[in-house]
Amino acid sequence: MKNRLYYGDNLEILRNREYFPDGCVDLIYLDPPFNSNRNYNVLFKAESGADSEAQITAFEDTWHWGKTAEKTYRDLIMDAPEKVSTAIEALLNLIDRNQMMAYLVMMTARLVELHRVLKPTGSLYLHCDPTASHYLKIVLDAVFDALNFKNEIIWKRTSAHSDAKRFGKIHDIVLYYSKSNSPTWNTVMQEHDESYIEQYYRYNDDDGRRWMSGDLSASGLSGGGYEYEWNGVVRVWRCPIDTMQRLDKENRIYYTKNGIARIKRYLDESEGRPANDLWSDIEALRSWHTEKLGYPTQKPKALLERIISASSNPGDVVLDPFCGCGTTIAAAQGFPKGQKRKWIGIDITHLSIALQKYRLGDMFGLKSGEDYAVIGEPTTVAGARELATDSANEGRYQFEWWALSLVGAKPVGGQAGSRRGKKGADKGIDGIINFLDEDEKGKAKARKVIVQVKSGKVGSPVVNELIGVLEQEKAAIGLLITLEAPTQPMIKAALAAGWYKSPFWGKSYRKLQILTIGDLLGGAAVDMPSEHGTFKQAERQKSTDGKEQRDMF
Repeated sequence: MKNRLYYGDNLEILRNREYFPDGCVDLIYLDPPFNSNRNYNVLFKAESGADSEAQITAFEDTWHWGKTAEKTYRDLIMDAPEKVSTAIEALLNLIDRNQMMAYLVMMTARLVELHRVLKPTGSLYLHCDPTASHYLKIVLDAVFDALNFKNEIIWKRTSAHSDAKRFGKIHDIVLYYSKSNSPTWNTVMQEHDESYIEQYYRYNDDDGRRWMSGDLSASGLSGGGYEYEWNGVVRVWRCPIDTMQRLDKENRIYYTKNGIARIKRYLDESEGRPANDLWSDIEALRSWHTEKLGYPTQKPKALLERIISASSNPGDVVLDPFCGCGTTIAAAQGFPKGQKRKWIGIDITHLSIALQKYRLGDMFGLKSGEDYAVIGEPTTVAGARELATDSANEGRYQFEWWALSLVGAKPVGGQAGSRRGKKGADKGIDGIINFLDEDEKGKAKARKVIVQVKSGKVGSPVVNELIGVLEQEKAAIGLLITLEAPTQPMIKAALAAGWYKSPFWGKSYRKLQILTIGDLLGGAAVDMPSEHGTFKQAERQKSTDGKEQRDMF
C-alpha cells in the first residue's frame, strides 16, 4: 500500500469502499476539532440563540445542528447497529438539539465507519477534552462494545494554572478502545518520576552511579529457585550460585546489616517503568520547541510515537482522519528503517494538506506524487475550476490554499482547522515565499516573494495593484497565480515591472511573474533563488546512523 493523503470530508471518504474496504487499518488516532476554550454553556444553547450564532462565527471548529446533523441523526436511528441508535436517541433526549449534540451525532457516524475499517486486532485512540469526553465514551461503548474499552488516558498538557471559579484545567483525555479482545499490544516504557527516583534509587556507588536495592530471595516466588548457602545465609535464591558469583565479582550485590544479599539495580540501566494511564512525562509544545510549526492544535510527536509503538507493529497501517498538521503521519514515517508504519491522513482543508506536504518534504525529503499519493486535489484545470466555484465548501479559499501549495508559498490569513480564510487584513497578499540573499555588504538578508491568487476574471489592473503592493512591502519578487489565461495588457504590464537582481546568485529574475494553473500543473515553477522556505520549517529527521534523511535520497 502506498502512503496516502486525502482531501475532503472524512465521512464521505471513509464510506468509499474502494478507498477503505472492511478491516484495512491497524491503528486509528483521531483528534477531532473541538474547542475547549469556548464557554461551556454556549454549547448547550439552542441554535436559534443570537449569542450562540455569535459563537459559531468565532469558533468554526464545532459542528452545528442543522439539516446535515438532522439527516445524520435520522440515518443513525434507521441504519446504525441497535446499540448505537439506542445510545444516540438517549443522548438527544438528554442534551437536545444543539451544538454539542451535533458534534456527537457527526462523530458517531464517523466512529461507526472507523470501527468498520479497523482490523480485528486494531485499536482506536480518540483525543478529546473533559467537555465532551463523557458523552464520547458512551458513543464508543455503543460502537466498540464496553468490553473493548481499554483505558482513559490522562495527558497532562500544561503546567499548573488558575481558572476563574474552578480548579485549573491542565489535562486532555485519550480514550483507548480495541476492536476485539486480542488487539496488537507492545509494552512501552515511561521514564521514572523524579519523586520515584528520590524515593527508591537512594544509594550511590563511589563513582556516583545511583541504584536501588532489589530482592534476590526466591521465597514465595512461583516456579521455585535455587537453595544454597551464600555469605553464611542458607536460603532459596532467585539465581544459581554461578550467577551469584558473577554478580558479586561485578560489584552488583549489596549486603544488608544481617548479611542478606540483594541486587543493585542501576538507574542508568533502567528502561523506566511500563507506561500507565497518567502521562505527565510528555510536555505539550511550547513556542521555543523546534518541533512547533505554529498550528494551534499541534500535538507533540512523542505522544503519537507512544501510541503507535504500543498498538501497532512495523509495516502496519496507521490512520488519522482529522490529520491537521500531520503529527500522526510524521510520527509513523519517522520510525527507524525497518520499523516504519504505513500511514493514511484525511483532512477537509487544503491548508492542512499543504502543511503536511511541506512537513513531509522538510523532515524526510518526501515528494507528493512520488513517495506518497494525494487524493482529492485537482489534477486538471477543469478540476481546479470546479474547486474554485464550490461555494458550499468555501471553494475560493480551498482553491487559494491549493494553488499556493503548488509553489510552496505560506498562506497569509489562513485559519488552521477552518475552511475559511481571514478577510480584510492580507493587504492583497495571499501567500509568501521566503528566501535568503545578500545585502550590499555581503551579509545574509531575508527576502520574500509575495503571491496573489486569482480564480476569477483578471486584467491589467490586477497586475498594477500587485506592483504597488510589491513596492510597498519592499518584496523582491511578485507572483500572480491565475486560473484564467492572462491578457496581453497584463503580460505587458508584468514585463514593464523590471528585474530583481540577486547579489548572491549573480542572476536576474523577473520582478513580477504570472503563472496560470495550467502552467503549474504542467511543471512550471516560479523563477527565483532556490534557497527558500514556506511554513515554519519542520526540523529534518535524522536517521539512526547519524546521517540526515536528505542523504538517503
